Amino acid sequence: MTLDEIDHKIISLLQEDAQRPYTEIAERVCVSPGTVHVRMRKLKQSGIVTGSTLKLDYSKLGYDIKAFLGIYLEKSGLYDDVVDQLRDIPEILSIDYTTGDYSIFVKIICRDTNHLREVLHDKIQQVRGIDRTETIISLEETLDREVKLD
Repeated sequence: MTLDEIDHKIISLLQEDAQRPYTEIAERVCVSPGTVHVRMRKLKQSGIVTGSTLKLDYSKLGYDIKAFLGIYLEKSGLYDDVVDQLRDIPEILSIDYTTGDYSIFVKIICRDTNHLREVLHDKIQQVRGIDRTETIISLEETLDREVKLD
């Protein structure tokens, strides 16, 4: 699917606020609400738009520790099995297959250091196929944004 200027404007407005009504988007882009609906349906069908998300301030919900975990696998062929097991750990927010020292890089969220220790020891380090891990605790997230399309 080739995107035109209208598609880019619709995407940009929804990146600012995914709950913005299509009628408001239509007004700002100078098209009909029906056009916005049709464009969004096409963007979803093509896989360019995969959904909308709710952004949470985890610290206000009692989750004060964000950490990144580099995972070394026993064998690279175990990647799919390890990822399947990691998906079941609710504290894991994202899983990335990487180059470099780590085979897998994950982002986790925990209530406090005791909870982090429990997640690391009782959940992640029990996953079959993981050789070892390295933990990096985030002290502050300065920027978290979507890429703005041209």
